Amino acid sequence: PMLGLEVESIDDPAKRLAAFTIAEVMSAEQHPDADRLRVCMVNTGSGDPVQVVCGAPNARAGMKGVFAPAGSYVPGIDLVLKAGNIRGQDSNGMLCSEREMMISDEHDGIIELAADAPVGESFAAYAGLDDPVIEIAITPNRADCLGVRGVARDLAAAGYGTLKPLDTSAHVGSFDSPLRWNIDLDGAEHLAPLVTGI
Repeated sequence: PMLGLEVESIDDPAKRLAAFTIAEVMSAEQHPDADRLRVCMVNTGSGDPVQVVCGAPNARAGMKGVFAPAGSYVPGIDLVLKAGNIRGQDSNGMLCSEREMMISDEHDGIIELAADAPVGESFAAYAGLDDPVIEIAITPNRADCLGVRGVARDLAAAGYGTLKPLDTSAHVGSFDSPLRWNIDLDGAEHLAPLVTGI
């Protein structure tokens, strides 16, 4: 059903990052024929270690990062990775920066993950990027949808889920306040007036 909300775009990072997994750099040796490159052995969690030639200054043994295997599309550089040979060393994938994955403009080095990041798992799920983001345009007659609650109410009314009730219970303070106030609701009937016959 039509909701009257104009969808401008749908971004699904999990789909874009489906091939990217968490990996651990087991070793990072200086490339014998290039000052700024390292030859890394990477544990991807799916079998034998993979050799990757990496130019990131922060690539080092023991760190965890994000791995893209040969054959995967890297959206930030608009490139399908191919297994190749870089100055005499095989490279079978890529250790990625945030910009290469289109999650920020950061590209000074490869992404560094926490030590307890699970090797072999999906990076998108680990980073909480597994929910699509829908960008909508609000028309002047739909001010009720300027907030998430209004959009959720509209979706629930159209049969797309259930609107959860708001928690309106009183919040008890943890200390005494020197301020006291009283809200007089005698004029509450004037909060949302309806004017007719104009």
